[in-house]
Amino acid sequence: MENTRLSGILKQFNYYKEVGDKTMAQLSFEDINYQPNADSNSISIIVKHMVGNMLSRWTNFLTEDGEKEWRQRDQEFEASYTSLDELLIDWQKGWTCLFDAISPLKESDLNKIIYIRNEGHTVAEAIFRQLGHYSYHIGQMVYIGKLRKGDKWTSLSIPRGSSKAYNSDKFKKSKGKRHFTDDL
Repeated sequence: MENTRLSGILKQFNYYKEVGDKTMAQLSFEDINYQPNADSNSISIIVKHMVGNMLSRWTNFLTEDGEKEWRQRDQEFEASYTSLDELLIDWQKGWTCLFDAISPLKESDLNKIIYIRNEGHTVAEAIFRQLGHYSYHIGQMVYIGKLRKGDKWTSLSIPRGSSKAYNSDKFKKSKGKRHFTDDL
């Protein structure tokens, strides 16, 4: 029997990855490196931070602390990507690490205790912590993307003025168990 809780978690992570993918697909490498000011992060820096976090949190996450000794968090906030390909390879590497760690989990794993900086979390709590963290940063990426593209931005959700038509289409379907990402 499928574990619907873990399946739903994986769908949510996939959704946010896809939002990040679709954001970057609309942008040039120059746009991805844009910083409104010195204290702001570019999409490039956000990606670098997310990848560092993913590799640290999800590598051997059931047996090792989620904050690895080899992680250089402060360096994640220094721009260093020299090409879009390099950035996208890292982006994929981080997500692969996450999906490889979560995909084999069983329902019984969700209550196991793991540690992040010596603070105990159930596996479920750690997953939800990271889901919130990544969606926060992907929202920042979308916002920067919208700023850069202006009226050339292609909406990643229901475009303004389209809610009525979108809802009408949804309510034409019979009630049923579905995930909101099934139609994306």
